[in-house]
Amino acid sequence: MKKTLVAVALIFASAGAFGFHCPADMKKIDEHLATNPAVSAEDMSKVQELRAAGEDLHNNGQHHASVAVLAEAMRVLGI
Repeated sequence: MKKTLVAVALIFASAGAFGFHCPADMKKIDEHLATNPAVSAEDMSKVQELRAAGEDLHNNGQHHASVAVLAEAMRVLGI
């Protein structure tokens, strides 16, 4: 029983960590776009779509998916 409680606690703790990771990634993307505006129109469009999708996923509690989508946006930006 004790092992089960510890496992459940770790799962909830990690979910919270991913939840807090999403806003940090969104902030990195926003800061990069503000300080490095030399992004092609195609990349800018893709990053904006990914950034919006990541925020929507975060707001809907889908943090693992949000982190993945935001990571793709950062990859496009080279960060």
